Amino acid sequence: MLEKALHGSKGYYVWIAVLLLAIAVGVAAYANQLMNGLTLTGMSRDVSWGLYIAQFVFLVGVAASGVMVAIPFYLHHYQSYGKIVIIGEFMAVAAVLTAVLFVVVDLGQPMRVLNVILFPTPNSMLFWDMCVLSSYLIVNLVIGWTVLGAEKKGFPPPKWTHVLSLVAIPLAVGIHTVTAFLFSGLAGHDYWLTAIMAARFLASAFAAGPALLVVLCLILKKTAGFDVPRKALDSLAKTVCYAMIANVFFFLLEVFTAFYSNVPGHKAPLEYLFVGLDGHGQLVPFMWVATALAAIGIFLLLVPKFRRNYKTLVPALMAVFFACMIDKGLGLVLGGFVPNTFEQVVEYTPNINEVLVILGVYGIGFLVLTVLCKVAVGVRAKEIAPAREHGADGDAAAAACEEPAAS
Repeated sequence: MLEKALHGSKGYYVWIAVLLLAIAVGVAAYANQLMNGLTLTGMSRDVSWGLYIAQFVFLVGVAASGVMVAIPFYLHHYQSYGKIVIIGEFMAVAAVLTAVLFVVVDLGQPMRVLNVILFPTPNSMLFWDMCVLSSYLIVNLVIGWTVLGAEKKGFPPPKWTHVLSLVAIPLAVGIHTVTAFLFSGLAGHDYWLTAIMAARFLASAFAAGPALLVVLCLILKKTAGFDVPRKALDSLAKTVCYAMIANVFFFLLEVFTAFYSNVPGHKAPLEYLFVGLDGHGQLVPFMWVATALAAIGIFLLLVPKFRRNYKTLVPALMAVFFACMIDKGLGLVLGGFVPNTFEQVVEYTPNINEVLVILGVYGIGFLVLTVLCKVAVGVRAKEIAPAREHGADGDAAAAACEEPAAS
């Protein structure tokens, strides 16, 4: 089926070329980092996790796109999600793969990642994070590829794919929960030391993941003639809205707890993020932008006439997506290092080489996503092709998916 990714329109080849260029730049920057060490990044003794881990944390949430369509489709037989469940699973594959790559580039010696496998430590959250991430990646890839292969041959998918789909649901919850435990288990960082951390992870994941999935489906609908039921998109948009409301509510709980209790260690990170602390406040503009985006996104998704209009739906979803990216990435990760063990503020400033590595990793992720979506759209379009033999209606249906489906 991979041969379907080798054919497309001029725009498709330009997009692939842009991704390959980004990957080449990223590989060169990563080679420079391997030779000169992590001193090329903005990380230091006081801020040991930077943009790499921030992207990892956020992308683990994006992988929730798969489970948010799998639960209604497989458990509740919500047939409207039947068209997009495969796209959700493939998007989860690309997101998890990209997240894992960010962990690899964050290591000074990437070969050390094998230590988690060669010397397993069950009392370490890193070990369990590796287990759930790799399992979720493999399960989604196997399900998606097997289902597409069966469709291409004109057969129903094997029954065991349904069982694997049910297995993927707790794995999806697990990748967010275990990743949250990586933070909340570090007692030396007050901002992360909260029992509600896993709930915040899940809420933001169930907002950002489906938001990107809906936008991706609309892109495929416009550029590749992919049939996307309006009912399914509207249902997912509602999920994004309510999940984002829960995400904001959980964050406000943290704000209340920190300031009502008046505990300096809990107040300091929030003060640094929103008003600045001890003359330092480089993240303040980002956090207020995230606040505005969250408010705009929730408002547009709450009002039915805006949610059902694609011209306002896409900006609303992207507002939610980037609000979660800033809050869960920059805010959560970098804010947790304020103040340091000496009650001082040490800010993190990324290096240009670090940014180029990030560009390359995202290039790999988008290339994988593009190839998988191209295959999925190609197989689905082929199912409609026989309709050409059944009169004008069949010709119209086939024409709608002929050339655009290959673009």
